[in-house]
Amino acid sequence: MRSVTIGVTTPEAVSERFLRAWDTGKPQGAQIGFLTLEDLWKTLTLKRWEVLKAMTGAGPLAIREIARRVTRDVKAVHADVHLLVNAGLLEKTSDGKIVFPYDEVHVDFVLKAA
Repeated sequence: MRSVTIGVTTPEAVSERFLRAWDTGKPQGAQIGFLTLEDLWKTLTLKRWEVLKAMTGAGPLAIREIARRVTRDVKAVHADVHLLVNAGLLEKTSDGKIVFPYDEVHVDFVLKAA
């Protein structure tokens, strides 16, 4: 099962993960990080979470199929999918389909007092 952790991280934490993987030769697990919680919520709106949920474990899908699965307009889903591709959350296959290559998503962030 392929898992990914989506959360808030710092450039320093990313560097530490890279160095740990380099030093140990062991994968550190898939992670998609945002610099701030605001960036995470701005990118992963409720509608875009629905797209990710529909695509989790589904393999490559055409945008029309994604729209059918989330019962939304193809044009709106197209815009959301391309934003998620540009953000690095989704991948485009050589035949033009879209894939979220994970079977499981873990979300990780901490809220602190202001």
